[in-house]
Amino acid sequence: EEEEEEEVAALRAIYCGSGEFQLLSRSDSEGIAFLIQTICDHLGKKFLLKITFQLSPEYPLCLPHISICSDHLTRKQCSDMKGGLMRYGETLLSQPMIYELMMWLQHNFQNYMDQSTVDKAAESNNSCGVWTSLLQLDHMRAKVKYIKSIEKWTSDLGLTGRLIFMDRLIFILLQGERDDIKNYLVLQKTCKVDVDSSGKKCKERMISVLREEKLQPEQQRLTSFAVQYFVSVDELHQEFEMMG
Repeated sequence: EEEEEEEVAALRAIYCGSGEFQLLSRSDSEGIAFLIQTICDHLGKKFLLKITFQLSPEYPLCLPHISICSDHLTRKQCSDMKGGLMRYGETLLSQPMIYELMMWLQHNFQNYMDQSTVDKAAESNNSCGVWTSLLQLDHMRAKVKYIKSIEKWTSDLGLTGRLIFMDRLIFILLQGERDDIKNYLVLQKTCKVDVDSSGKKCKERMISVLREEKLQPEQQRLTSFAVQYFVSVDELHQEFEMMG
């Protein structure tokens, strides 16, 4: 916690312009949340980005929760940049990383803007549209906290789907943009969401991707994320059949 406070104090000193740094919340259970506003250049134009970071009590052993928004960028552009930040953040675990992430964003902003131009010409490609991914977890010891984390991640990433329990089987069905599903998997594998047999917090090591495919017109598009419990294989099978 002391390291977090020192990092936040350093960031406040670096981003000392009007509105550049805003402390949003601080608590023992949720950690520290703050907003950094920065300007990035592309082709002579200036883009104001608002990046929200939430440092959990486990940070920096766990990635911070990140949100990027801008009045001048699309949701996909912000999502792609967030995904890049999270992947870069994986290389910085166990050390203060926020300033490094901000520098990475400045250096790579033009690349993402250039790539978005290419993507617009290829929007009809197979990678675009709604995708469905079926995941399986081996176990879930800290069930309440784990479910809360899954619900937060899916909400933050705009994903819909189901968290399914049937006896000892645990499935996660996700629907949304393919990049958002990939970003979800990064969070699932890098954050300490469960506990091991000794009660120590741990990352998810035993998750399997059972199926991933683009949603077909005849398949059901889920409109929310929900937790479901089934008592029999037949009941579970009927649910999967109904969803296509």
